[in-house]
Amino acid sequence: MLVSPASAVTLPLSSSPLSPPSPPSADSRPERPCVAELRLSAFAGHRGACFAFGPLTFLAGPSGSGKTSVLRAFEALARLGGGAALDEVFRDPAACVPERARPDAQDRRGFRVGCTADGPHGPVRLDLAVQTEPELRVVGERLTAGGRVLLETALRDPRRRVVQASWHTAGSTAVTRASLPDDRLGTALLPLRVAGRTDGQRQVLAAAEQMVVALRSVFACTPRPDRMRSPAPRGEGRLMRGCDNLAAVLWRTRTECGRRHGLLVEAARAGCAGPVADVLAEPAGDGRLRAVLDRGDGVRTGFERLGDGELRYLAMALVLLTGPGVLDVDAVGEVPAALQTLTVLADDFALGLDPGQRSGLLRLAERMCERGHIRLVGAVSDAAGAVSGASGAAGAAGAASACVVDLAP
Repeated sequence: MLVSPASAVTLPLSSSPLSPPSPPSADSRPERPCVAELRLSAFAGHRGACFAFGPLTFLAGPSGSGKTSVLRAFEALARLGGGAALDEVFRDPAACVPERARPDAQDRRGFRVGCTADGPHGPVRLDLAVQTEPELRVVGERLTAGGRVLLETALRDPRRRVVQASWHTAGSTAVTRASLPDDRLGTALLPLRVAGRTDGQRQVLAAAEQMVVALRSVFACTPRPDRMRSPAPRGEGRLMRGCDNLAAVLWRTRTECGRRHGLLVEAARAGCAGPVADVLAEPAGDGRLRAVLDRGDGVRTGFERLGDGELRYLAMALVLLTGPGVLDVDAVGEVPAALQTLTVLADDFALGLDPGQRSGLLRLAERMCERGHIRLVGAVSDAAGAVSGASGAAGAAGAASACVVDLAP
């Protein structure tokens, strides 16, 4: 399905809430929290943009169309949801400000982003306003569910490094007020600040936890073939975003789940040159591991001999066949992995892949995303190619086609 990004008019964070809409039926709600929508009210090259995500979504468009900015905003919200500070997440905050944005009377500039997390408690909406000049800080945040504002923060005194927060209580007092740090996402702090004694507090906690689980279950993947060719320390076997330690992960996963490893070997046969009997890791000395393809005739080909396309293909296949317990995501300790939906962000999804590798990876993505444990948001340069490839993959797998958002001007 090919769509264009919808324009969205976002209310200022100080506006009054809308009347509560009819809540979605329990049968239509996802069992596992996931980010269903990203809003870029004013971020980098985007203004008033809204992106809806399905289980498998591709952002398509030429270089400079804003694909990477969308993924960067998505990842930034994910890291904030995990408790990271603003200066850890936004190393170059000025690049997030729209190019033609003018400072206000106090010489302040910034950006605004938001998202919606769908799940058992229905859609939960988060909107965030960040000031970058004269100093980086949160100036406003709003968490909304069912049309009711559950959390709202605002910068009242620029001299203090806090924002004033109020959250829904519905007890002897309608709201609770307190100060929160101006360099953190308030929603991620709520489980530590809200007692959960009243129905209103429990509603706040449920919405905040759904949002945090959805955001923390995000893995941004950018395979680096140059690093994947080198032996990797054994470590704990959690795959890093650049897939540098792919050999260590293979050492772990090959024996953990024979069925999924078999699917990885099947994918390797389809995407790598020459015969493939197995994909494994072997000791390389000094406590390090070397990834190899077993050719089945006594020959083992080290990953250092594979092409960039083969390595990117294998890395993405491994990501799609694993989950939060294997990937280097901010694990939600209170929520079993089986109840989480892992969202993979893949910039340059098809970079360096030949048509066969691309088609095979799309089939695997369709197959895994259909089950509900994996979601994928990938960036590609060609909308038409993504549509035809996804349609072909869907036909082969018997699944619905991917959603392709065309960002071409």
